[in-house]
Amino acid sequence: MADFAMWTVYDHPADYPDYFVARKWIINRNHAEPQPTDEVIVNADLNVLRGHKPPWLYSMPRHQNDDPCIVETWF
Repeated sequence: MADFAMWTVYDHPADYPDYFVARKWIINRNHAEPQPTDEVIVNADLNVLRGHKPPWLYSMPRHQNDDPCIVETWF
């Protein structure tokens, strides 16, 4: 099974309190949970941040059980 990447978009998380942040996560068969990477996109404007989403990724809104600072996830 190949690695699968996803990006989670956060609304002013604790480590970037002045920004929206997209963080890349990797899912693979060797780990039960997604693994964070060092790749982040940071911007004060959510729409500008969304402009960095690769066009082949789908944006899924946050699930009601997600952490409140999660805006959406790109798959």
